[in-house]
Amino acid sequence: AIRARMALDYASVEVELREVLLRDKPRAMLEASSKGTVPVLVLPDGRVIDESVDVMHWALMHRDPDGWWQEGLESETNELLEQNDFVFKKYLDRYKYADRYPEHPQSFYRSKAEDFLRLLEEKLTRGAYLSGENPGFADIAVFPFIRQFAFVDKGWFDQAPYPRLQAWLQAFLDSNLFLGVMTKFPRWQEDQADE
Repeated sequence: AIRARMALDYASVEVELREVLLRDKPRAMLEASSKGTVPVLVLPDGRVIDESVDVMHWALMHRDPDGWWQEGLESETNELLEQNDFVFKKYLDRYKYADRYPEHPQSFYRSKAEDFLRLLEEKLTRGAYLSGENPGFADIAVFPFIRQFAFVDKGWFDQAPYPRLQAWLQAFLDSNLFLGVMTKFPRWQEDQADE
């Protein structure tokens, strides 16, 4: 949900945030989206967007001041997101929770995930960001997953042969955009009145 929150903040879309515990999902959340995952964006007209990439697209349709969605890079961006969301994330989850996947050691899952890290390192030879000299949609969509991967074993990640990716990650970790969306809010309660 971090990437959705970053896009909403960047696009200056005003939303009511409801902090929830996924192990104790509120009834209202499940009524809006039976998937039971975050994010869940309920629009004023009642439509529901419950995929983070779709929330990002929706936010940027409203406002994209720095041109995150770059015409001409749609195919490359979509291909990168496919690899991130459906290949890398699978190995990230197994690397992060290796005790739940005992058929291979943690190092095996890390090694498989490194295919994507090498791809990103190569893309970053073109500029400071995945799409060149300025941050774009792909950067924001991929960043939270690389952040998760790095912090499974930060010592290993910091010495790994990915200096461009390490600098890219640190730039986002230090960014006002990321720090601004990481504010913790009190957990929303079902009986709270909507404001």
